[in-house]
Amino acid sequence: MAHQIRPKTLAGFVGQKHLVGPGSWLKKAIERDQLTSMILFGPPGSGKTTLAYIVAQATRTRFVKISAVLGTVKELKVELAAAEQASRLGQRTIVFIDEIHRFNKAQQDVLLPYIESGAVVLIGATTENPSFEVIAPLTSRAKVLTLNRLEIEDLEQVLDRALLELKGVKIDSQARREILEAAGGDARILLNLLEDLAALEKKITKKTLERAKVSKILKYDKGGEEHYNIISALHKSMRDSDPDAAVYWLMRMLEAGDDPLYIARRLIRFASEDIGIADPHALLVATAAYEASHFIGLPECDVILAQAAIHLCLAPKSNACYKAVLGVRADIKRFGNLDVPLHIRNAPTRLMKEWGYGKGYKYAHNFKGAKVEQEHLPAKLKGRKYYQPTDRGLERRINKN
Repeated sequence: MAHQIRPKTLAGFVGQKHLVGPGSWLKKAIERDQLTSMILFGPPGSGKTTLAYIVAQATRTRFVKISAVLGTVKELKVELAAAEQASRLGQRTIVFIDEIHRFNKAQQDVLLPYIESGAVVLIGATTENPSFEVIAPLTSRAKVLTLNRLEIEDLEQVLDRALLELKGVKIDSQARREILEAAGGDARILLNLLEDLAALEKKITKKTLERAKVSKILKYDKGGEEHYNIISALHKSMRDSDPDAAVYWLMRMLEAGDDPLYIARRLIRFASEDIGIADPHALLVATAAYEASHFIGLPECDVILAQAAIHLCLAPKSNACYKAVLGVRADIKRFGNLDVPLHIRNAPTRLMKEWGYGKGYKYAHNFKGAKVEQEHLPAKLKGRKYYQPTDRGLERRINKN
């Protein structure tokens, strides 16, 4: 189905107006026949492969498709050698590498001299952030174009085209809306779903969807960028004391199948990094949420994690502990292994006492309020203040003392 309705020109391409609309770089590059290498970065079903085929056809360029999942370095080198030979005869070659992030660094390195010489124009397609998955020498030689998930309006165009191919298949308005929403911005999911439903009934209704157990597809990859985008959204929502957003992002992770204990660990980290001594109970609450989630598991632990996230949202915020750690780490890196001051070293042997270990040490409990003024840091760090309490929560009291 996807192949049957795939457009052959930019005019028929659905969505991504920021890339293919009037005045866009890609449209101008095709019209002027000044195509350069590019990386197409976007979610599944957003049109990366279709766009690559359209570019090749519009520029009348020799086109080679390689799957990074199935391809090997040997096969890649064969195609690149053929492209180099074609280049000598005055013919350009587009090498389209689907899922280019699947190629390791050595495989990606093979492309560089051929791109540099102009023998090939690379079009790489990836669902993973090129910043992390494509080597820097490639991204510096290619234009990175970002595709977005398709909007409902875009998917409607895809659906209407598909229905023209599926003679006699009808969809009522309610089922149509649910199918479009279930696709989650992915044209490929939409088309596969439509084909499956059309195989069941020629008139697709809400009951057809219920029998097929159609539900929305949540965009989420536990090992990919979206995972880190959403955990970042959860963390920042809690930092900004927004319980509604925090619970939303937390539930997005759970509904997509993420590990509740991973989420609980992130809550524990947050309790120290962004709250700390301003509310010492926050760490206890987060730790208790981890233990309770471990005991009870899914689906019941969802409320436990939500309770903890809401508590962390409403707690007074302080990053004083976090900043103290960063400050200490920076000094350790700068000064290395500084010696422990002699007066706070233990002296279990006579020889160590003769060396001055423990000499002049003041035992705090022998002083009023168990407070004593003496240096505990290495000499080079004398006077350093790593922990700077805020004026929020419990730290306000600490500041007064």
